[in-house]
Amino acid sequence: MTAKQPKTKKQKKPGRSRSSALFLLSLLLIGSALVRLGMEAGPAIAREVSNLQNGEDQEPAHGGQMQSQGMPSSAELQAMLAAFKEREAALELREAEIEDRMKALGIADDAIDRKLAALEKAEEELRTTLALADGATEADVDRLTTVYEQMKPKESAALFEEMDPNFAAGFLARMRPEAAAGIMAGLSPEAAYTISVVMAGRNSGVPKE
Repeated sequence: MTAKQPKTKKQKKPGRSRSSALFLLSLLLIGSALVRLGMEAGPAIAREVSNLQNGEDQEPAHGGQMQSQGMPSSAELQAMLAAFKEREAALELREAEIEDRMKALGIADDAIDRKLAALEKAEEELRTTLALADGATEADVDRLTTVYEQMKPKESAALFEEMDPNFAAGFLARMRPEAAAGIMAGLSPEAAYTISVVMAGRNSGVPKE
């Protein structure tokens, strides 16, 4: 019988042992990270819980205060409503005053138009009256001139001697040349000269050819 050879130990593959070591190292790192995270997160979570509890305790007070600050009270609403009504009444009163003033201006305009029409009518009547007066005066002067022409030259000369030179020159200018010459012949030299100067002065403004 042959002797049994001793069993040789199987050699472990180096790749498997390295993988095991890396896996253990990863577990250790993960565990360390979890422990550190738990240590840091614990106080933070506690603070958050405390803040939440404090917030729940204070929320009604702050909420009520904000609500009271945001919403006006009943007294304030009544005051605002009264102010709006007062403003509306003032605007209506102002509008009524403006309407009354416009009506008054319209009445005044109508009165002015009537007065202007009356003035225009009176002016037209005055023009007609002045035209009639001028016509009557002209007719009177013509009749008086005819009377002086029909008088004897000596008698007319005596009247013209006492007459204002301007009036005398005006009458002589209207007379026929022979009648005017007869009156001028009966005047004194001073009166005849004065009347001649007035008549020449009137004719000096006539344009010449």
